[in-house]
Amino acid sequence: MNKKFSKSWKASKQPRKQRKYLANAPLHIKRKILTMNLSKELRKKVGKRNLIVRKGDVVKVMRGDFAGKTGKVLEIFTKLGKVILEGIQVKKRDGSKASVKLQVSNLQIIQMTDRRKMEKAKTENKEVKKPTKSEVKIEEHKK
Repeated sequence: MNKKFSKSWKASKQPRKQRKYLANAPLHIKRKILTMNLSKELRKKVGKRNLIVRKGDVVKVMRGDFAGKTGKVLEIFTKLGKVILEGIQVKKRDGSKASVKLQVSNLQIIQMTDRRKMEKAKTENKEVKKPTKSEVKIEEHKK
């Protein structure tokens, strides 16, 4: 199998090829894969089901040992596809504490950081009305 990342690759049923695609993907694509579910209130507010996670977002753990806990996103590991949350730590054998890296798929965004740019862009897209073909022809004819 080719080790390089293929831009032309569409999809495969084989899990091994899907894992290979994700493992060899460049960082700008891996970043887009780091999307997280939104809570029901945020879904209504934003109009989307999931968004790319950002530092500072308040997140709820849905699965695993820490299910039900909430915390602020402190760090994002794009290469690993994992996130560190505030207040979620494990006690090591020597007595010190270590942060736990959690998979994004097991988390849900409860509160977002300031995303004015995104909301502004969304409202602009709704307001901008594309002219129909007949309107374009009329405008060309007037010139």
